[in-house]
Amino acid sequence: MALKKITIAIDGHSSTGKSTMAKALARRIGYAYVDTGAMYRAVTLFALRNKLIKGEKVDEKALKEHLKRGDIMITFRPTKDGKSVTVLNGKNVERYIRSMRVSNVVSIIAAIGFVRKAMVKQQQAMGKDKGVVMDGRDIGTVVFPDAEMKVFATASAEVRAQRRFDELRAKGDTTTTFEEVLENVTERDRIDSTRKESPLRQAEDAVVLDNSHLSIEDQNEWLYQLYLSRVRS
Repeated sequence: MALKKITIAIDGHSSTGKSTMAKALARRIGYAYVDTGAMYRAVTLFALRNKLIKGEKVDEKALKEHLKRGDIMITFRPTKDGKSVTVLNGKNVERYIRSMRVSNVVSIIAAIGFVRKAMVKQQQAMGKDKGVVMDGRDIGTVVFPDAEMKVFATASAEVRAQRRFDELRAKGDTTTTFEEVLENVTERDRIDSTRKESPLRQAEDAVVLDNSHLSIEDQNEWLYQLYLSRVRS
């Protein structure tokens, strides 16, 4: 008996490893994976490269025009090792969208109403046939409120900052301090939770996953068992 296809929404705070866990689950069950956070990071990178952000001010009129003209095309490209990279206008930008330069302003871009509407429209199109794992901030509340499986991932700010700090060091960043990363994580939590458009909040029917002290293996198994319970119900 074939298992029914469902939509899986994984939301939560920044640096909780949502993308890592969502990718692993999608690979294990043969679903498509969409990293919505990477989409907002790609828009942010485009805005930075086109000098549309000065300090904390965004040239919203110009950004809206770029989106309307279709100047910001975001897709995901699978890699040989079964992962995926973010592609902006035909170019792999995975490395650049994970930089602190982007991290420091992505929440500002993600709080803009017309940006969210444009991204949500793309995300809903990507998941219209189910069989998708999508992670972000508002998947279970806005993008797919009827998703059959919703998870809200969280961990302490210090644990999340340490993970992000270790990731930056592994990628060769030797200048960013732990204190800067912690400040960034805390500020992103504040902006994400208080923005007017699609604020970060736990869906009423989401299952909370606090992975502060879970190994990646235990976390992945927990998600897989939750998936099995949903498709067999």
